Amino acid sequence: MKKLLLGDEAIAQAAIDAGLSGVYAYPGTPSTEITEYIQNLRIASDRGIHSKWSVNEKTAMEEALGMSFMGKRAMVCMKHVGLNVCADPFVNSGMTGTNGGIIVLVADDPSMHSSQNEQDSRFYAKFAMIPCFEPSCQQEAYDMVGFAFDYSERVHLPVLMRVTTRMAHSRAVVEIADQPRKQNDINYNSKSSEWVLLPAMARKRNDIVTAQQVELEKDSVKSNFNIYYDNKDKTLGIVTGGIGINYLNECYPDGCPYPILKIGQYPLPKDLLRNMTNECDEILVIEEGQPFIEDSLRGVMPGDSIIKGKLDGSLPRTGELTPDIVRKALGLPENEGHAQSQNTVPRPPALCQGCGHRDVYAALNDVLADYPNARVFGDIGCYTLGALPPYKALHSTVDMGASITMAKGAADAGLWPAIAVIGDSTFTHSGMTGLLDAINENSDITVIISDNLTTAMTGGQDSAGTNKLEAICRGLGLDNEHLKTVVPLPKNMPEITQMLRNEIEYHGVSVIIPCRECMQTLQRHIREKKQKGGQEK
Repeated sequence: MKKLLLGDEAIAQAAIDAGLSGVYAYPGTPSTEITEYIQNLRIASDRGIHSKWSVNEKTAMEEALGMSFMGKRAMVCMKHVGLNVCADPFVNSGMTGTNGGIIVLVADDPSMHSSQNEQDSRFYAKFAMIPCFEPSCQQEAYDMVGFAFDYSERVHLPVLMRVTTRMAHSRAVVEIADQPRKQNDINYNSKSSEWVLLPAMARKRNDIVTAQQVELEKDSVKSNFNIYYDNKDKTLGIVTGGIGINYLNECYPDGCPYPILKIGQYPLPKDLLRNMTNECDEILVIEEGQPFIEDSLRGVMPGDSIIKGKLDGSLPRTGELTPDIVRKALGLPENEGHAQSQNTVPRPPALCQGCGHRDVYAALNDVLADYPNARVFGDIGCYTLGALPPYKALHSTVDMGASITMAKGAADAGLWPAIAVIGDSTFTHSGMTGLLDAINENSDITVIISDNLTTAMTGGQDSAGTNKLEAICRGLGLDNEHLKTVVPLPKNMPEITQMLRNEIEYHGVSVIIPCRECMQTLQRHIREKKQKGGQEK
């Protein structure tokens, strides 16, 4: 059977067809569609596949480990910066090993289309000493998932699957299985001694996993995802992986004249790499992201080997690959393109019309005009756009949850007023612990939890904190007198501004929760209600 699928959707479909029992994720572009596809598929519901959003990536990874402990297959999905959040359980999962197969699907974002940095998740797999897979097309992504689950169970290790934005969000026809595989039965074969990472037990596992690397590399050499294409012209050998081989093929529509080694499974197949180096005068590494293959290659090859790629400037160190960039690295003439339009009007991102965040920033700027030394620490979400004109209200945005902790640190340094702006979903993701620190020390900060009742930035997914924020703040020990709620509307501007002034002047921890549903989510809910009403009639 054939389906037209996004890369994300091909991965999701493959996981279902491979006997998936649970997907655990926190939404983040470009990985969000994997979980949403599973959530919306009837067969996934009929098969009882878990697909609820997790509070953050760390909890997602740990939940998947629990499912694996019971012998079931689980997948964890996140964007690249989410892997930083779940690094502790992820790295330790290499020590515990697996019972049921685990795939950790990470979508990297070269060029930072919707991210605060570029990073290459392949380094995490190497660091954790676990296998890594990188598909080059949607069909390979589908095929890889089933193999990766089987492989995870065979070698008793989780596997990392790395995709990038173009792979995740481009569409192709994919041949899929007619019937999904039966889910694993619950089994109690987990060896508790391997899952209890006390030093004495962890040292034994560390020795086992370290010794296992030799076998993992042998598997990579034999892997069907690592393919050597021999060609006559040995003046150049090309090592590539992921989407890079597609751009290479675009440069040579009649076939590449040079030998090609396509890498889709890691650890790096060093024997294959050495063979290519012995045969070819020079090596060009074409990879998206950081120079992971190239850097490793330089440690494997003889010192006189000529290796070109990102480290020598043949390819740019930052941003996405493109066919034109690859053409230039190969010394091919540039394609003639259309001249850039002279009539394009810049359209910078902005908060939606009617968004409650707008009223929050308008009130905040009005109040802070009287506090020239005030600094506002922002966070990750739609409200980050408050750093741009016309508001220019934020002085920092670093990572999920950093607003409260940075405000506290600045207050510790003597700043007043120190103000944090964070969203509802980000607060439950990683802001709560920072607020507890502040409450425990009665820090002189004002926290604004701008609640739009959804995870709006990634498409309006459910927020874990909906209707719970006040209770959470009280549970953390916040003085109820300094826990305020308000509806952010132009007509309520006097109330909001006065509330801000009062809480700024209070020298302790205060929390203000402006709460109004995201306009996009509201409109969707209205449409769904109308559709449901029509169907009932």
